[in-house]
Amino acid sequence: MGTKLYVGNLAYSVDKSRLEEIFGEFGTVASAQVIMDRETGRSKGFGFVEMGSDQEAQAAISALNGKSFDGRNLTVNEARPQEPR
Repeated sequence: MGTKLYVGNLAYSVDKSRLEEIFGEFGTVASAQVIMDRETGRSKGFGFVEMGSDQEAQAAISALNGKSFDGRNLTVNEARPQEPR
């Protein structure tokens, strides 16, 4: 199990600090990133969070996957490696 998590279906108002706050309840957040659209500067509605340990990552997945947050049901799972372009 990796410690990097994919977080999908985020409300467009969620920023990096809010993402860190949400996942901070489950352990140490090593990094948090909300993916932004280059042209508009607006959130694309997903991001990535790196947790301090596998146990913390698993706890966050268990607690947050499918949970309603800001009116949207979050998708939280282990991030897959980036595809070569």
